[in-house]
Amino acid sequence: MTGKLTVPDFQKMIQKALADVTARAGEFSELDAVIGDGDHGEAIVTALGAIAKVSNATDAAGKDFKTLLGDMGFGVMMETSGSTSTLLGGLLLGMSDGVPAGAAELDAAQVKAMFKGGLEGVQKNTKAMPGDKTMMDALYPAVTAMQECASDDVETILKAGADAAQKGAEATVQMKANFGRARNYGEKSVGHADSGASSWACMFGAFAAALA
Repeated sequence: MTGKLTVPDFQKMIQKALADVTARAGEFSELDAVIGDGDHGEAIVTALGAIAKVSNATDAAGKDFKTLLGDMGFGVMMETSGSTSTLLGGLLLGMSDGVPAGAAELDAAQVKAMFKGGLEGVQKNTKAMPGDKTMMDALYPAVTAMQECASDDVETILKAGADAAQKGAEATVQMKANFGRARNYGEKSVGHADSGASSWACMFGAFAAALA
Protein backbone atom coordinates (compact mmCIF):
# COMPACT_ATOMS: atom_id res chain seq x y z
CA MET A 1 0.00 0.00 0.00
CA THR A 2 1.25 3.44 -0.88
CA GLY A 3 0.91 6.55 1.22
CA LYS A 4 -2.24 7.57 -0.66
CA LEU A 5 -5.84 6.38 -0.39
CA THR A 6 -7.80 6.67 -3.65
CA VAL A 7 -11.55 6.73 -4.22
CA PRO A 8 -11.42 3.21 -5.78
CA ASP A 9 -9.54 2.04 -2.65
CA PHE A 10 -12.35 3.38 -0.49
CA GLN A 11 -14.97 1.73 -2.69
CA LYS A 12 -13.16 -1.59 -2.11
CA MET A 13 -13.27 -0.90 1.64
CA ILE A 14 -17.04 -0.44 1.51
CA GLN A 15 -17.56 -3.63 -0.51
CA LYS A 16 -15.37 -5.63 1.88
CA ALA A 17 -17.25 -4.21 4.88
CA LEU A 18 -20.59 -5.23 3.37
CA ALA A 19 -19.31 -8.74 2.61
CA ASP A 20 -17.71 -9.32 6.01
CA VAL A 21 -20.60 -7.90 8.04
CA THR A 22 -23.11 -9.88 5.96
CA ALA A 23 -21.16 -13.07 6.67
CA ARG A 24 -21.49 -12.44 10.42
CA ALA A 25 -24.99 -10.91 10.46
CA GLY A 26 -26.48 -13.85 12.36
CA GLU A 27 -23.85 -13.51 15.07
CA PHE A 28 -24.58 -9.79 15.48
CA SER A 29 -28.32 -10.41 15.71
CA GLU A 30 -27.78 -13.11 18.34
CA LEU A 31 -25.74 -10.69 20.42
CA ASP A 32 -28.44 -8.06 19.99
CA ALA A 33 -31.13 -10.52 21.10
CA VAL A 34 -29.51 -10.71 24.55
CA ILE A 35 -30.31 -7.08 25.39
CA GLY A 36 -32.17 -5.75 22.35
CA ASP A 37 -34.51 -6.52 19.48
CA GLY A 38 -32.32 -9.14 17.86
CA ASP A 39 -32.32 -7.37 14.51
CA HIS A 40 -28.96 -5.60 14.49
CA GLY A 41 -27.38 -7.94 11.95
CA GLU A 42 -30.17 -7.30 9.46
CA ALA A 43 -30.14 -3.57 10.19
CA ILE A 44 -26.44 -3.04 9.57
CA VAL A 45 -26.43 -5.21 6.44
CA THR A 46 -29.32 -3.17 5.07
CA ALA A 47 -27.55 0.09 5.90
CA LEU A 48 -24.22 -1.00 4.41
CA GLY A 49 -26.09 -2.26 1.36
CA ALA A 50 -27.55 1.21 0.84
CA ILE A 51 -24.07 2.73 1.21
CA ALA A 52 -22.58 0.23 -1.26
CA LYS A 53 -25.37 1.01 -3.73
CA VAL A 54 -24.25 4.64 -3.83
CA SER A 55 -20.59 3.57 -4.00
CA ASN A 56 -21.29 1.28 -6.97
CA ALA A 57 -23.48 3.71 -8.91
CA THR A 58 -22.36 4.39 -12.46
CA ASP A 59 -21.67 8.05 -11.68
CA ALA A 60 -19.55 7.29 -8.59
CA ALA A 61 -16.31 6.76 -10.50
CA GLY A 62 -15.71 10.44 -11.22
CA LYS A 63 -16.56 11.74 -7.77
CA ASP A 64 -14.09 13.15 -5.27
CA PHE A 65 -14.01 11.97 -1.66
CA LYS A 66 -16.10 14.80 -0.24
CA THR A 67 -18.89 14.35 -2.78
CA LEU A 68 -18.98 10.54 -2.62
CA LEU A 69 -18.89 10.41 1.18
CA GLY A 70 -21.66 12.99 1.37
CA ASP A 71 -23.78 11.07 -1.14
CA MET A 72 -23.24 7.85 0.84
CA GLY A 73 -24.20 9.51 4.11
CA PHE A 74 -27.38 11.07 2.79
CA GLY A 75 -28.15 7.91 0.81
CA VAL A 76 -28.18 5.58 3.79
CA MET A 77 -30.28 7.94 5.89
CA MET A 78 -32.79 8.49 3.08
CA GLU A 79 -33.14 4.83 2.13
CA THR A 80 -33.18 3.18 5.56
CA SER A 81 -34.38 4.18 9.02
CA GLY A 82 -33.30 3.40 12.55
CA SER A 83 -30.33 4.17 14.75
CA THR A 84 -27.85 2.08 12.74
CA SER A 85 -28.41 4.03 9.53
CA THR A 86 -28.40 7.33 11.43
CA LEU A 87 -25.03 6.54 13.01
CA LEU A 88 -23.47 5.26 9.78
CA GLY A 89 -24.85 8.28 7.98
CA GLY A 90 -23.33 10.52 10.63
CA LEU A 91 -20.01 8.73 10.22
CA LEU A 92 -19.93 9.27 6.46
CA LEU A 93 -21.15 12.87 6.55
CA GLY A 94 -18.55 13.62 9.21
CA MET A 95 -15.89 11.97 7.07
CA SER A 96 -17.03 14.17 4.17
CA ASP A 97 -16.57 17.23 6.37
CA GLY A 98 -13.08 16.03 7.28
CA VAL A 99 -11.64 15.87 3.75
CA PRO A 100 -10.57 18.72 1.44
CA ALA A 101 -12.86 19.70 -1.44
CA GLY A 102 -12.03 18.10 -4.78
CA ALA A 103 -9.57 15.52 -3.42
CA ALA A 104 -9.53 12.24 -5.35
CA GLU A 105 -6.77 10.80 -3.16
CA LEU A 106 -5.79 11.32 0.46
CA ASP A 107 -2.42 11.12 2.19
CA ALA A 108 -1.94 9.62 5.66
CA ALA A 109 -2.69 12.85 7.51
CA GLN A 110 -5.83 13.41 5.46
CA VAL A 111 -7.03 9.84 6.10
CA LYS A 112 -6.62 10.46 9.83
CA ALA A 113 -8.56 13.73 9.51
CA MET A 114 -11.30 11.95 7.56
CA PHE A 115 -11.88 9.39 10.30
CA LYS A 116 -11.62 12.06 13.01
CA GLY A 117 -14.39 13.90 11.18
CA GLY A 118 -16.35 10.65 11.07
CA LEU A 119 -16.16 10.25 14.84
CA GLU A 120 -17.32 13.84 15.31
CA GLY A 121 -20.20 13.17 12.91
CA VAL A 122 -21.33 10.18 14.97
CA GLN A 123 -21.02 12.18 18.19
CA LYS A 124 -23.58 14.64 16.78
CA ASN A 125 -26.07 11.76 16.63
CA THR A 126 -25.47 9.98 19.94
CA LYS A 127 -24.54 10.92 23.48
CA ALA A 128 -23.04 7.48 24.09
CA MET A 129 -19.47 7.47 25.37
CA PRO A 130 -16.79 4.77 25.52
CA GLY A 131 -17.71 2.48 28.39
CA ASP A 132 -21.47 2.64 27.74
CA LYS A 133 -21.43 -0.70 25.84
CA THR A 134 -22.28 0.63 22.38
CA MET A 135 -20.63 0.89 18.96
CA MET A 136 -18.73 3.84 20.40
CA ASP A 137 -16.56 1.31 22.27
CA ALA A 138 -15.19 0.22 18.88
CA LEU A 139 -15.30 3.53 17.00
CA TYR A 140 -13.64 5.79 19.57
CA PRO A 141 -10.55 3.60 20.18
CA ALA A 142 -10.25 2.94 16.44
CA VAL A 143 -10.11 6.63 15.56
CA THR A 144 -7.84 7.38 18.52
CA ALA A 145 -5.40 4.65 17.45
CA MET A 146 -5.36 6.04 13.93
CA GLN A 147 -4.52 9.53 15.18
CA GLU A 148 -1.72 8.14 17.33
CA CYS A 149 -0.26 5.91 14.61
CA ALA A 150 3.14 7.32 13.61
CA SER A 151 3.22 5.63 10.20
CA ASP A 152 2.69 7.43 6.90
CA ASP A 153 1.36 4.20 5.37
CA VAL A 154 -2.42 4.24 5.01
CA GLU A 155 -2.75 0.47 5.36
CA THR A 156 -0.78 0.56 8.64
CA ILE A 157 -3.02 3.34 9.96
CA LEU A 158 -6.18 1.40 9.09
CA LYS A 159 -4.75 -1.76 10.68
CA ALA A 160 -4.05 0.17 13.90
CA GLY A 161 -7.67 1.33 13.88
CA ALA A 162 -8.98 -2.18 13.20
CA ASP A 163 -6.94 -3.72 16.03
CA ALA A 164 -8.11 -1.07 18.49
CA ALA A 165 -11.74 -1.48 17.41
CA GLN A 166 -11.54 -5.25 17.96
CA LYS A 167 -10.05 -4.84 21.43
CA GLY A 168 -12.72 -2.27 22.22
CA ALA A 169 -15.49 -4.62 21.13
CA GLU A 170 -14.05 -7.48 23.20
CA ALA A 171 -13.91 -5.20 26.24
CA THR A 172 -17.70 -4.70 26.09
CA VAL A 173 -18.19 -8.25 27.35
CA GLN A 174 -17.40 -7.05 30.88
CA MET A 175 -19.42 -3.83 30.61
CA LYS A 176 -22.89 -3.08 31.88
CA ALA A 177 -25.06 -1.35 29.31
CA ASN A 178 -25.61 2.29 30.22
CA PHE A 179 -27.32 3.50 27.08
CA GLY A 180 -30.51 2.99 25.13
CA ARG A 181 -32.95 0.17 25.73
CA ALA A 182 -30.15 -2.18 26.77
CA ARG A 183 -29.57 -0.23 29.99
CA ASN A 184 -32.86 -1.66 31.32
CA TYR A 185 -31.17 -5.05 31.57
CA GLY A 186 -28.63 -3.81 34.12
CA GLU A 187 -26.29 -6.55 35.29
CA LYS A 188 -27.87 -9.02 32.83
CA SER A 189 -26.09 -7.15 30.06
CA VAL A 190 -22.68 -8.20 31.46
CA GLY A 191 -21.07 -11.27 29.92
CA HIS A 192 -21.94 -10.62 26.28
CA ALA A 193 -20.20 -8.43 23.72
CA ASP A 194 -22.20 -5.49 22.41
CA SER A 195 -23.64 -6.17 18.97
CA GLY A 196 -22.96 -2.66 17.68
CA ALA A 197 -19.36 -2.59 18.88
CA SER A 198 -18.84 -6.04 17.37
CA SER A 199 -20.26 -5.12 13.97
CA TRP A 200 -18.38 -1.81 13.80
CA ALA A 201 -15.16 -3.64 14.73
CA CYS A 202 -15.88 -6.05 11.89
CA MET A 203 -16.36 -3.07 9.58
CA PHE A 204 -13.03 -1.52 10.58
CA GLY A 205 -11.33 -4.88 10.18
CA ALA A 206 -12.75 -5.07 6.66
CA PHE A 207 -11.48 -1.57 5.86
CA ALA A 208 -7.94 -2.66 6.69
CA ALA A 209 -8.23 -6.05 5.01
CA ALA A 210 -9.47 -4.51 1.76
CA LEU A 211 -6.10 -2.81 1.27
CA ALA A 212 -3.89 -5.68 2.43
